[in-house]
Amino acid sequence: MDYKVVITSDAEEDLEAFIVYILFEKKNEQAAQSVLDDFEATVDNLARVAGSLKLCENPKLKKYGYRRINFLSHNYFMMYRLEGNVAVVDNIFHDLQDYENKMM
Repeated sequence: MDYKVVITSDAEEDLEAFIVYILFEKKNEQAAQSVLDDFEATVDNLARVAGSLKLCENPKLKKYGYRRINFLSHNYFMMYRLEGNVAVVDNIFHDLQDYENKMM
């Protein structure tokens, strides 16, 4: 089953913040483009596998139906929930972020 993937404005802001950091703090255009390409590939992958990934183990996140998909090649991931055949991406995090507390 294929899912429609919707990226919320919060998730778009998260991604933009990472890209701005890479571009202007790290001054690495190639790395920023690589993260953007990986984001697109992960969205494509999510459209195929959204329903097969397990719910988060954190009880509060599980209660709201959150699941996680890792970027294919970088240390980022998306937190999403399913609404029928739509995967709604609410946030994007780096692996080092305390996402559980930010999501609650």
